[in-house]
Amino acid sequence: MITYVTRKNIDIIKYDACIQNSINSRVYALSYYLDIVADNWDALILDNYKAVMPLPWRSKYFIKYIYPPCWTQQLGVFSTNKLDISLIDNFIKAIPKKFLKTTIQFHSNNYSDLFLKKDNYILDLNHSYEELHKNYRKDRKDRLKKFNKSECTLEKNISAKKITTLFKENYTNELNINLQDYRRLEQLATTKKLTPITLGVFDKERQLISGSLFFKDANRIYYVFSANNKKGNKVQGNTAVLNHIIQTYANTNYTLDFEGSMHPGIASFFKSFGSKMEAYYLLTKLPIDSFLSSLKK
Repeated sequence: MITYVTRKNIDIIKYDACIQNSINSRVYALSYYLDIVADNWDALILDNYKAVMPLPWRSKYFIKYIYPPCWTQQLGVFSTNKLDISLIDNFIKAIPKKFLKTTIQFHSNNYSDLFLKKDNYILDLNHSYEELHKNYRKDRKDRLKKFNKSECTLEKNISAKKITTLFKENYTNELNINLQDYRRLEQLATTKKLTPITLGVFDKERQLISGSLFFKDANRIYYVFSANNKKGNKVQGNTAVLNHIIQTYANTNYTLDFEGSMHPGIASFFKSFGSKMEAYYLLTKLPIDSFLSSLKK
């Protein structure tokens, strides 16, 4: 039986255990992560936490709706057992009708005929660096050589706030990220449970020109956020950062999750590292959808 449980009544130990032990675990669904990024969240629970589905929600003008919080690319249904379409559909049907709109991005192991496919790119790191590097596209290898000839340096443990500041100074007008979401990202970056990785590229004047933030769990390294200025783009700062991650974690069981993208240019950049496409899914549902579906039966 699938039950709707509010955040305060969720058994967090059992809930997080279900997420962490699931065959499709994602860091975004863990309780401490959602506590930071979501305005509110509750969950649908199957039996005694055999499967769970987090429901981030917010309210506007007294209207409640389910939404994908910033910094959560993939949520959905999580289970230690293999999921079938009928169970996914049952979870969707169990979403309370008090939510007048539902927008959820489901992870790659969920599927339903109701979903719209989206593209993500991943790279399995269980190979030697030499083999991984061999699979870089020629232009990516050339750009890495360009960085190595520059006078720039790559450094670890950069302040996440410095990276978000660099982003705001160069991209604020291009992406709709509000100040609260920047603060939430900075808070995530100080959460030790996430094992954040911050890398920065500095020019010879010691100015930060490129920076990236990754989160790491037991299975995945998530490429959550990056920023460059014009000089950082010119010297291929992002190429150097991603190459460093690949080189550092080569010959491990980690998967590098690029977190996107449907944008052709960004997708091409990710593919140039030898990554492969892994679909995830979008559900957008209005109350009228359920009404029309019932008329067809």
